[in-house]
Amino acid sequence: MEVNFELEKIQDAALKLLSAAGSYKVIALHGEMGAGKTTLIHALCRAMGIKDVVTSPTFSIINQYKTAKGQTVYHMDLYRIKNENEAMSAGVEDCLYSGEICLVEWPEKAPGIFPDDTLHIYISSVDNNTRKLKINL
Repeated sequence: MEVNFELEKIQDAALKLLSAAGSYKVIALHGEMGAGKTTLIHALCRAMGIKDVVTSPTFSIINQYKTAKGQTVYHMDLYRIKNENEAMSAGVEDCLYSGEICLVEWPEKAPGIFPDDTLHIYISSVDNNTRKLKINL
């Protein structure tokens, strides 16, 4: 499935993405630097009713939020991870297999630790105002 959206309509795209994701717990976001992975995660968190300030976990690796219904959501940024062993040492694998929702940026840094039922989403920039999502369902 492919979807193009303008950045001012990102909240609509996030709602459609959550609907398409269904029961997937782990969502891996692939894309180049600046493609909009973190921006999309902010929109997904808003769509899930997260009231916390959503920040990029580039340095902390893992941020944890609670939805309005009390469900835990992990936001992970693996950009600084060198390999799968380092990801495991940071607790990434524990989160991925926790049964909680996990939104992961830069999953290609540790591909071997992801569950088989991970939803992979590829985001790319079409132009300054438009992004394309390719969703492998």
